[in-house]
Amino acid sequence: MSKVAVIRCDSYDYDKVKESIKRGIELIGTLESFVKEGERILLKPNMLTGEAPEKCVTTHPVVFKAVAQILREGGAVLSYGDSPALQTPEFAARKCGIEEVAKELDIKFADFNSGEEVTFKEGIQNKRFTIAKGVLECDGIISLPKLKTHGLTKLTGAVKNQFGCIPGKLKGEFHVKLPNVNDFAKMLIDLNKFLKPRLYIMDGIYAMEGNGPRGGTPKKMNVILISSDPVALDSVVCRMVNVNPEYVPTIKFGKEMGLGTYIENEIELVGDDLEQFIDNSFSVNRTPVTPFKPLNFIGGHLRNYIVPKPYIDINKCVKCGVCINICPVEPKAVNWDKNDRKKAPVHNYKKCIRCYCCQELCPESAISIKVPFIRRIIEGKNK
Repeated sequence: MSKVAVIRCDSYDYDKVKESIKRGIELIGTLESFVKEGERILLKPNMLTGEAPEKCVTTHPVVFKAVAQILREGGAVLSYGDSPALQTPEFAARKCGIEEVAKELDIKFADFNSGEEVTFKEGIQNKRFTIAKGVLECDGIISLPKLKTHGLTKLTGAVKNQFGCIPGKLKGEFHVKLPNVNDFAKMLIDLNKFLKPRLYIMDGIYAMEGNGPRGGTPKKMNVILISSDPVALDSVVCRMVNVNPEYVPTIKFGKEMGLGTYIENEIELVGDDLEQFIDNSFSVNRTPVTPFKPLNFIGGHLRNYIVPKPYIDINKCVKCGVCINICPVEPKAVNWDKNDRKKAPVHNYKKCIRCYCCQELCPESAISIKVPFIRRIIEGKNK
């Protein structure tokens, strides 16, 4: 039976956050059952990019500080880090407020700029990973995900947070190698099974809905979720925002591959009543990844009429070129229109692998994911 602590916390007041997290940890087990005195523990927040905390792109620094203080009181030796796709880890940490807290508490920044190749023989999708050196040097990981929507996996939460343990642009190689979202999700499951985080503590006090994980809208959810089972934790988020957990590939395959469970009668909820956190108005993609099997066999030409595609709003685009830089495909699937940098970039959908990295990291929320008209008809959603 997997335990998930659901703890109400309605602000980022430090004392409230710390008390809430301590309560949640005690409800699923003692701190000593997760972290021993003297162990080197890595805190892994979500630092997708350097944005201010109030934009809800990253784990809030107060949550980071509260967890760090609790672990330090338990005798842990702390480090922290994440690997953003575009910026240096240090820049992202500084901009999102975590660096300031880490310096205040004298927590060192782990090496996330370089990595070492490791073998994971038990892997189903992936048997080799390049992992940040700072991760490999620790005794254990405490994962600090942020509750957000995501273009590729619908939700980014406990399972997906460990993708940041792969250094920098190496993450893009996985999108090219595994363009099918189901295969990509299986890779993330293998990654979690290799890294084995001790505990997952999700910041859902303010979440991000809509065009996440960077360009969405902050949404107050008043909750902190804690579990040692990332699949169970993410499935509880699904129940909160009215998403079928089987439609989230990291959850579906997390269960199938033995990382955790999303079955309700296999999960014990402790803490506060989940009902008070349910929000059916939360803006998130609630459709299946593949509505029916024939879509798996559709040729490349019809693919553009079925598979959701990134779309650039030229009225929001500031021609910064982030989407071009982050595109993992060569030659680029998104590029300057006729090499004119005064015009908004355009997509070549025949080259586009639908990784949605461009949408994920657009700083202006100028890229959204559109469901083609024919797909909407197929799903009965044409209005």
